[in-house]
Amino acid sequence: MIPVFYTPPDVLDNQALSLEQLAQACRMQPQWVVERVTTGVLHYDDADHTPGSPPPSWRFSTHTVIRARRIADLERTFDADPQLAALTADLMEEVRQLRRRLKG
Repeated sequence: MIPVFYTPPDVLDNQALSLEQLAQACRMQPQWVVERVTTGVLHYDDADHTPGSPPPSWRFSTHTVIRARRIADLERTFDADPQLAALTADLMEEVRQLRRRLKG
């Protein structure tokens, strides 16, 4: 059985989550988030921070939360490599955008 991934209609707002909040939203440990950021799979919002800022000051957009949850689900469900899970999440988002274009 193929798992059903949650696809939100749109990003709801410009609120940003902390490292701890993102980890909790993904049902993962904060170290999981740190590893994904350091390898380039996830990106934090650096509008208010200089590059290389420490992890406790990182803030993540709601768009990143959606991406991180998809990546975490793919890694858990299929024991996927983080890079492969990120690629799959990107393709899923692209398909969602193309379907949205076709509808209207």
